[in-house]
This record gives sequence, structure tokens and C-alpha cells, in this order.
Amino acid sequence: MQHIVDRRLAGKNKSIGNRERFLRRHKEQIREAVKRAIDGRGIRDIERGEDIHIPRRDISEPVFGHGQGGVREIVHPGNKEYVSGDRIARPKGGGGQGGGQGQASDQGEGEDDFVFALSKEEFMQVFFEDLALPHLLRTQLAEVPEWKSQRAGFSSDGTPNNLHVVRSMRGALSRRIALGAASRRELVEVEDRLAECRRMLQPGDAVMEAEIKALVACIEALRHRVGRIPYLDPIDLRYRSRIRVPVPTSKAVMFCLMDVSGSMDEGRKELSKRFFILLYLFLTRHYEKIELVFIRHHTQAAEVDEENFFHARETGGTVVSSALVLMEEIVKARYAPGEWNIYGAQASDGDNWHHDSGRCRELLNDKLLPLCRYFAYVQVAEEEQNLWDEYTQLLDANRHFAMRKATEPSMIYPVFRDLFKKEGAKAA
Repeated sequence: MQHIVDRRLAGKNKSIGNRERFLRRHKEQIREAVKRAIDGRGIRDIERGEDIHIPRRDISEPVFGHGQGGVREIVHPGNKEYVSGDRIARPKGGGGQGGGQGQASDQGEGEDDFVFALSKEEFMQVFFEDLALPHLLRTQLAEVPEWKSQRAGFSSDGTPNNLHVVRSMRGALSRRIALGAASRRELVEVEDRLAECRRMLQPGDAVMEAEIKALVACIEALRHRVGRIPYLDPIDLRYRSRIRVPVPTSKAVMFCLMDVSGSMDEGRKELSKRFFILLYLFLTRHYEKIELVFIRHHTQAAEVDEENFFHARETGGTVVSSALVLMEEIVKARYAPGEWNIYGAQASDGDNWHHDSGRCRELLNDKLLPLCRYFAYVQVAEEEQNLWDEYTQLLDANRHFAMRKATEPSMIYPVFRDLFKKEGAKAA
């Protein structure tokens, strides 16, 4: 057997191991807290941490203590009642130390729940586990897969096609001026002295002639020194620098359609909310601007806010086509397909007025699917209804249409399997 010992130094957060063990130990309480948080949040607010409350009785640690009996010597600091040799009677009652801390009392103070902050990443991991999402796709949802090139000033190295000629020549000129300034200043002074010596030169003045000869030689040396300064040096070259930065692309609108008739109880609505959240998380990694449109329907459809969408209940029958018609009207009025990437997400228990299901298929096939990049339908009930049979006829001819049944959160992920397979294709 081979044993591997990790001797790497702990990072800045040296308690990360203890934190992970704590999260594993209290996994069920944390999952329940995350579930309650999801129910109370909006779709747009899903990506943030959460404060988790755990009763103190659930985090008690086992301890060792002395049992009853035996001979012990105990020193009581601050003792004013006993002296050496006195016998102290045992306290009455049981040997436990708790003594009913959790019982009601008219005196003393109770203990608050243990509270700790669950980070955004930890919160999302618990959410993904509930959906049975593979670890690879959790990573894809936790990171931004789209990148774009962005200017980042200039650098001294790069490829020839990124050479900035003006910036390079400006640097070369500055360098030549800086390096040759002293020599040029000296050259001007020597030339002025030479001109003055030539004016003062008298025939037969050997001293002046020698000085003029020395000045001419100095001028030649200075000109040669200035001329040796390279016109363009490799250190003058400047290249356009570009870096890749993660950034969503374009904009999208997500239509959430849900049946709110009497057959859709709170459990089915909660399942539908998980479905909408997962699609929204996927879109946030691909688009800079995302708008949400909530359409609820029973016999009639209406555009509502998120609060009424998930918590309002109606009675009576179901006419699904009313929601599809309203979605088409909203697309034509506010979201031109040439400017928006349109996504549709429909959740229902499948119960529909039987004369209406055929019209729903026609509306999807002829009106909505040609406008959408992706349309997903999830039935939050096991029983197959006529709406399921009609939608099944659309699968072969429309690759960007998916439908699944989901009676628990872990069954939602297959709805998006085909969409995740297209991860290599960039969003429009």
C-alpha cells in the first residue's frame, strides 16, 4: 500500500480543511437552509451567499469528563468557606452538566443558534448538487466561457503586425535627443570657438593655428559621436498590447411560462423555479444583458412580476396556447430577433384542454421556434397528457427544442444536456 503525504504549506485561509469537514458533517442542515433560501429569493438573486443557522444542540462535540467516585484533590481558587481537611458533600442531582439548557425558564438566558456565512461558491455548489449536475458543468457554470480581446496599452515586445510605428518613432526621437543633447551642446560651443579663432587668426600665428586644428579635430569627433547614435534601436519599438478578458456577449431575453391552475401545487412550482434558475444561470455566462419575462396562465395568460409568477394560484381549467400567443406578441413588440437572443422555458403539469394541445404544437412549430435559439419544456408530473404527445412530434424537426419530465430536482439537468453539448458554439 502506498501512502501519500501532502506537505504543501497551508494557504492564507489555514482553516479551510476544518471548514470543509464542518460542511460535510452538517450537510443536511445546510441543504435545507439553501432550499429555504432559494424559495425566498428571486431568480436574479440566486448567486450570492447565505447565513446558515444551526441549533447549538446539533453542533455539540463529544467531551471526556471525570466519573463519580474516586479520591481527588481539588483546589478552589478564592475559597473562603473551607480549610484543609474539610469534607465537601457531593452536589445533589444527576452527574450530567447540561441540566435542561433547552427547557423554558423564567430566569437566565437561552442560547442562540450557531450562525455562519456560506460563501457564494459554497451556496452554488450545494444548489448544483441538488440538481445532480456533473462537476464539469458546475465549473462551466461557475466560470465565464466567453472571452474577448481588449487593448492594454503598449509593450516592448510583440509580433510585427502589432508594431505601432508612430509610438516607436516617437520613442526613437526622444532617445536620440536625450543621448545626443550633451554632444550637440558641446559641438555648438566648439564651433563658436572655431569661428572666433578664425576671425582672430593673424598670419604667422602658430599658436592660433594649432588651436584651430585641435578645434577642427574635436568637431569631427563630436559629429562622429552624434552620428553613432542609432536612428532606431530595438528598445524604441512599441507594440500594441492586447489581453483576453472574460466578458459576456450580446443580450438575451428569457421567457418563463408556467401553468398556475389549481393542479399546480407549491411543490410543482418549486420544481419549476429550479428549472428556470438553471437556465438563467446558463444564460448569465453567455450574455451581458438578460431580461426576464414572466408569463403565467390558466385559461388566460398574463405577463406578471416574479412574485406573482411563483406564488399566485388560480382555479379552473388550463389553456396553454394563451401563454404561447402572448409570448409571440411580446417578442414582436419588444424583442426583435435580429437584436435579441430569445430563449423560452415552459413548465407545466401537462394538463391542458384537449382541443388546445394541437394548437400549442402549431404555435411552437410555426411561430415561436423559428424565433428562439432554444426552447425547453419540462413537465413536472409523471402522467403523460395530450400536451406531451403533441410536443413530442416537434423533437425530430427542431434540434433547439428539448422536453423532459421532472418529478424531483435531480431530473432537471437532462433538459439542458443538449444545450451544454453546444458549448463550443459561440452565442450569436
